[in-house]
Amino acid sequence: MSSVSPEGGEPARRHRRATVEVKGSLRALQSRLALLGHQVGTRLKLRDADLDCLELLALEGPLSPSALARRAGLHPATMTGVLDRLQRDGWVVRERDPDAADRRAVTVRAVPGRTAEVFRAYAGMNSALDQVCAGYTEEELALLAGFLRRVTEAGAAAADELADR
Repeated sequence: MSSVSPEGGEPARRHRRATVEVKGSLRALQSRLALLGHQVGTRLKLRDADLDCLELLALEGPLSPSALARRAGLHPATMTGVLDRLQRDGWVVRERDPDAADRRAVTVRAVPGRTAEVFRAYAGMNSALDQVCAGYTEEELALLAGFLRRVTEAGAAAADELADR
């Protein structure tokens, strides 16, 4: 990693311009991915929050309703409605947690066959990403993956900070 001189100068200006360009690109990406998610949700007859919860379950595996609500940034009462819809439509199951001290504890799990429908809806984007990634070396992809991981962590921290206010 390189550092930029705090005193300024041309290298500092170029670095600021490049940083502004990266931030602008990330905002545009977020907007386009939100639109894509909305289109996928419309195709599958899922609300945005429903699709977000399915994505969290796909990424993290089974979760308790309260953990899923925290990660999705939803109020527990809202999460109950989301889970009721998803369960009614066959997207998730609620299962008793046999390891929990509280016998009422449940875990939410995505239904594998239904999850495949979501992946199929994103097939065009996945193919496009494969084509984009084909133009980069393994080292460049590792750099990009690290950058995106750090941006994701920064976004999670910013969301947590706002939630705590």
